[in-house]
Amino acid sequence: MELLGVRVELPANTPVVMLREDRPESARVLPILIGGPEASAIHSAMEGIVPPRPLTHDLLATALQTLGATLQQVVITEVREHTFFAELHLHTAAGEAVVSCRPSDAIALAVRTRSPIFADEALLDEAAVEPTIVEDGDDEEAILDEFRDFLDDISPDDFAS
Repeated sequence: MELLGVRVELPANTPVVMLREDRPESARVLPILIGGPEASAIHSAMEGIVPPRPLTHDLLATALQTLGATLQQVVITEVREHTFFAELHLHTAAGEAVVSCRPSDAIALAVRTRSPIFADEALLDEAAVEPTIVEDGDDEEAILDEFRDFLDDISPDDFAS
């Protein structure tokens, strides 16, 4: 998945992280409602902002490195009752480990460690949206503007099963 960024859903002012499939044959977008602090953590890391003292996700990245563990990938696995789930896939000296977590924390950590982000195909089938086809020559900002329009009309109830 490609991390497009964090946007604010109006009128509720709820942050939404936007992921897009990076396969040429498909470009579905997976919007995930997240909290304000997590949105800030993701945005700051994407912009390369380094805090004077490590924040929570920076601390975790440093702890993993210090312990000799590496984040191999992040996988957004499912959505249950409007709640998304994710996994950290770690490589440690003791072997492989998988840790369940919130997608926002997983994404914030992935940005800091430059780890790939994946989403389960069944989740994409359930929760991703197909963007409107844009004409050749339209740039990424036009695509994002179109998606922002979509976000203006979305609510958490839209993800109900």
